[in-house]
Amino acid sequence: MDAGAVLITGGSRGIGAAVARRLGRLGRRICISYRVDAESARAVVAEVVGSGGDAIAVQADMARPDDTERLFLTVDAELGTLTGLVNNVGILEKQCRVDEMDAERLQRIMSTNVVGPFLCAAQAVRRMSTLHGGTGGAIVNVSSAASRLGSPGEYVDYAASKGAMDTLTIGLAREVAGEGIRVNAVRPGFIDTDIHASGGDPGRVARFAPSLPMKRGGRPAEVAEAIVWLLSEEASYVTGSFLDLAGGR
Repeated sequence: MDAGAVLITGGSRGIGAAVARRLGRLGRRICISYRVDAESARAVVAEVVGSGGDAIAVQADMARPDDTERLFLTVDAELGTLTGLVNNVGILEKQCRVDEMDAERLQRIMSTNVVGPFLCAAQAVRRMSTLHGGTGGAIVNVSSAASRLGSPGEYVDYAASKGAMDTLTIGLAREVAGEGIRVNAVRPGFIDTDIHASGGDPGRVARFAPSLPMKRGGRPAEVAEAIVWLLSEEASYVTGSFLDLAGGR
């Protein structure tokens, strides 16, 4: 795999943590960001270092532009040249219908799930783009199957935020394709992580599993494999593309 540092936002748990562990086994330099769970972040860093990688954890709220800038400056200072960004951070709130949502909820979702990834992508491009003196790199956006399924009666706001991530992927990929940067996305669905508990439905994956063509939920490590491939030189001619990981749904 190509050299350089990789930043994984929201890397203290779930898919982000699985990506960090996989990259650690490849000996990569990694930064994970976290918002509140410092203990889990430290545990992931310890696993990465124990497997032969180099890792740091930085507290940052992706809804805060100052935090985003500080995060990237820390990567510059402690890990060196950035060649990979995994825009993984994302939140959802309690399941409800659109007619039950208020403006504050929508602002929270969009600030973290849309504004944050846009700001991170901008910071990454300033470092990776040959137009800015960089040597290139790869961005992988973690979208969701919700962007095409809509999540009716559950999280239409979350689904809409992931639809924005899909558009970011397409537009940015075409914008920087000639500047040495590849931009792709994965769209996981029905993955067994604790994000479902934050939506008030910790058993959601098990509940949906019988209706999936593969009859089971997915594992974070399975999504991580796809992300790591998209970051690698093995995917050197892939940009503006989507990998769906939702058990056939």
